[in-house]
Amino acid sequence: MHSDIKRVLFTEEQIRERVRELAAQIRRDMEGKEILTVGVLRGAVMFYADLVRELDIPIHMNFMSVSSYGKASVSSGAVRIQYDIEEDIAGKNVLIVEDIVDSGLTLKYLTTTLISRNPATLKTCCLFDKPERRTVDFQADYVGFVVPDVFIVGYGLDYAERYRNLKYIGELKPEVYSH
Repeated sequence: MHSDIKRVLFTEEQIRERVRELAAQIRRDMEGKEILTVGVLRGAVMFYADLVRELDIPIHMNFMSVSSYGKASVSSGAVRIQYDIEEDIAGKNVLIVEDIVDSGLTLKYLTTTLISRNPATLKTCCLFDKPERRTVDFQADYVGFVVPDVFIVGYGLDYAERYRNLKYIGELKPEVYSH
């Protein structure tokens, strides 16, 4: 365990198993449909890669990059698209894959933006959900784990671009991000 981690919340194996379960649920729900998966860069990259490998249905892959944190430990509240999806989604079944729903601002903004582009369906999938931090009305369609209101890192989640490569999800020690 990394010295900046207070405790491990989810092991590599727990994450792997939950990703398989989410993929099975999505496969059942989307049976007979082709899906455009949209990974939200950068935090969701590991989850996205693992999830799409488990989806045994026709998919197309694309990405978006949005920002509401910068290098801060809390959302600025202002969401901006840094890199937009590269194709027309009108009439397509779209699945947004995100790492975590915290305030809900990012996914609320993304879903509102993408719904305006007239997809046939729009679903959201996040690996982690912090409902205690919600500041807007938003609930993902697929949720891996509900997490407590602590600062988590690993498996793509970062603090100031660090810890993304941890294979587990850990609670970051407060002294790392509070100064």
